[in-house]
Amino acid sequence: MGLAQASNFQRDFEITWGQGNAKVLDNGNLVTLSLDRTTGSGFESKNEFLYGKIDIQIKLVPGNSAGTVAAVYFSSLGANHDEIDLEFLGNLTGQPYTLHTNVFTQGRGGREQQFNLWFDPTKDFHTYSILWNPQMIKWTVDGVPVRQYKNLESMGIPYPLKQPMRVYSSIWNADSWATRGGLVKTNWSHAPFTASFKNFNTMSCSAIKSGDCSLTNSWFSEVLDSSEEERLKWVKQKYMVYDYCSDRKRFIRGFPGECAMA
Repeated sequence: MGLAQASNFQRDFEITWGQGNAKVLDNGNLVTLSLDRTTGSGFESKNEFLYGKIDIQIKLVPGNSAGTVAAVYFSSLGANHDEIDLEFLGNLTGQPYTLHTNVFTQGRGGREQQFNLWFDPTKDFHTYSILWNPQMIKWTVDGVPVRQYKNLESMGIPYPLKQPMRVYSSIWNADSWATRGGLVKTNWSHAPFTASFKNFNTMSCSAIKSGDCSLTNSWFSEVLDSSEEERLKWVKQKYMVYDYCSDRKRFIRGFPGECAMA
């Protein structure tokens, strides 16, 4: 059946690694994930789904977070998995976080777009969302769309359509690539690095009966309206710092097909 509800962490999610560094507080309303020299930490949803949306409020690691990555993402399993990424690449004190997005279909990614944020994400909680339906994938920050990836399967462009996914969230050391392409390493004297998560809100379709969603959930048929299109343009013009569809050095033989249709 289709499911739309405010999630209770202890009912809908579970800590899956780095248990000593993951804490469930306030009767399941607040979760902190920490990274130290020994391990990061993470949690995942107990159920998988075929199409869904998550809204989650996050306060990121303050101060020197270089080399660290905190993330919320959807993913299936296996070598040919599908995945939808929303990741936060840490930075030196006073330098902006990078919001990193990507889409994997059948095990192949390489569809990165990156953004700076228009606020300091370490000072307070902000709402980050991923919507995945048959029409599009949409990433939003405090209700502002920052990216969409359209379903262009009919034109031969891969789109995650058939593999059920789970929600995952984690923090880990990625100093081989996360900050300035790996030039800046994690400074362990600042550990532990802690990000906080609250107000989990999930809306999803059962992996068995996804068709039920179309009858009861408006998000299932959602597309960008004109005001969202304008805000998306604003974000791209003001805050986008990397777009794979503009990286000529990387795609010397031509851009992926979806780039011409975006």
